[in-house]
Amino acid sequence: MAQLVERGSALKGRLRDQLEEARARTYRLLAPVSDANLMKQHNVLMSPLAWDLGHIGNFEELWLVQRLQGKGPSNPQYDDIYDAFEHPRRTRASLPILDRQQCRDYLAAVRESALQGLANADLDSDDELVRDGFVFNMIIQHEYQHNETMLATLQLMDAPGYRPVIPPRRAGSLPNQDMVLVEAGSFIMGTDDRSAAYDNERPAHEVFLPTFWIDTAPVSNAAYAEFIADGGYRRPDLYSEAGKAWLASAGVEAPQFWAPHADGWSVNRYGYLQPLNPREPVQHVCYYEAEAFARWAGKRLPSEAEWENAASWDPRAGKKRLYPWGDDPPSSERANLDQLGFGPMEFGVYPDGSSPYGCHQMIGDVWEWVASDFQGYPGFRFFPYREYSEVFFGTEYRMLRGGSWATSPGVIRNTFRNWDYPIRRQIFSGFRCARDAE
Repeated sequence: MAQLVERGSALKGRLRDQLEEARARTYRLLAPVSDANLMKQHNVLMSPLAWDLGHIGNFEELWLVQRLQGKGPSNPQYDDIYDAFEHPRRTRASLPILDRQQCRDYLAAVRESALQGLANADLDSDDELVRDGFVFNMIIQHEYQHNETMLATLQLMDAPGYRPVIPPRRAGSLPNQDMVLVEAGSFIMGTDDRSAAYDNERPAHEVFLPTFWIDTAPVSNAAYAEFIADGGYRRPDLYSEAGKAWLASAGVEAPQFWAPHADGWSVNRYGYLQPLNPREPVQHVCYYEAEAFARWAGKRLPSEAEWENAASWDPRAGKKRLYPWGDDPPSSERANLDQLGFGPMEFGVYPDGSSPYGCHQMIGDVWEWVASDFQGYPGFRFFPYREYSEVFFGTEYRMLRGGSWATSPGVIRNTFRNWDYPIRRQIFSGFRCARDAE
């Protein structure tokens, strides 16, 4: 019994620290934003930042106060205003959302009650919502995910833009887009972890894959610029039927935030116009652009299973890794995460972060589009609510894997599954290619 108490106490301490760290991160991110810009809707694809902030508090109240402690809502109106499924992003600016100070007061009151709930929680309970801190981990990850959503919104602000302090870049190398062969065989996809993993990552199951090739690195800006120069946006033969329809309606000729320059291309990154860095992964491309590039290069996009195999499976040990490099948590020597660099890093700066197959930068830098619809794994069971995953299953969405530079280390792992409409470009998305073995 003493060991259970000690374990519970240590776990509660860690969860409390992570809840506070996530909140401090949110406030630090929004501190430079004016009150007017916090309330403004900067793009119809994104919520006003103040809505995101209020929603973070309301989601915490719903789960850690109302559901966990059985208390009534502090204000029933908030449960409606901050309901993401009742109010699409394009409509949220018209809602009576809380301003900055009101949000801070609301979030502080919710947090006080939530921490009391944590202190009283039985983390060894048979209730799987509470056991091992699942619901608290869910709230922590939810706030981290909204931090990344906010960073996408901040990138869309009108000039002069968000203007963070962007640190010097670590020097890397220009990749030659090597590929590595992954031999046919079975691997374990997904996870059975029930302390932090979302329902769509579960259960772990065996998947057999034929032999395939996969890029050792994401596609670079240099390679993508060659695709553009070769008429990549003017060749319908490179696009699927859905891709052709998108291209005709979008009328674009480069990734989002790229602009032609006398010497090539410039990139608008948080209000700073910078020369395109050929040594970085391409960013802000949609699924159809990635698919067209792959076809142009004589390749294809990997399936979700191929991506996870290349990232997580150790063929010599015959076991799965939590991260490409192993089971140790992410660090600044292994991956570009945690919104510290405000953009992808150059290739070759994370040799300690490669997978057993020699694939680099599979965690961090850019989310990677893969050629799979969003579906539940065999034996999927929604938990704790259908609206996180199950309602999105189908053919409307494409999967993204691996996280980006804007992703918190506390939310990413080899099994984490992200999804979006294939037309989305404001997200921090890139890709790597694959091809069938000869």
